[in-house]
Amino acid sequence: MDWNILSNKAIVQEIGKRIKTYRIDKRYTQQDLAIRAGVSLFTLAKIEQGKPVSIIMLLAVLRVLRLLDNLEMLLPDIGISPIKMLELQGKKPQRIRPKKQK
Repeated sequence: MDWNILSNKAIVQEIGKRIKTYRIDKRYTQQDLAIRAGVSLFTLAKIEQGKPVSIIMLLAVLRVLRLLDNLEMLLPDIGISPIKMLELQGKKPQRIRPKKQK
């Protein structure tokens, strides 16, 4: 799926549809998942209907469904670029001189 061509509303709806599918696959009722996630039944229903909710509520549901690891694909750690690594390596001291004694 090309997420870039979808509107924000369509993306939220697709996320909601997928969360519902995962919930059913794990054999949770809406009530079960809402209780486990610490959100209201109303909030879970909004998520599944593709209506906007706070990211905190969404993360709580994703945690119970064991989907948080997928966030790594969404926002991978950039790390240090090879050029920056070379710059940092160039600044490392090559030797340590003993301090002069007074």
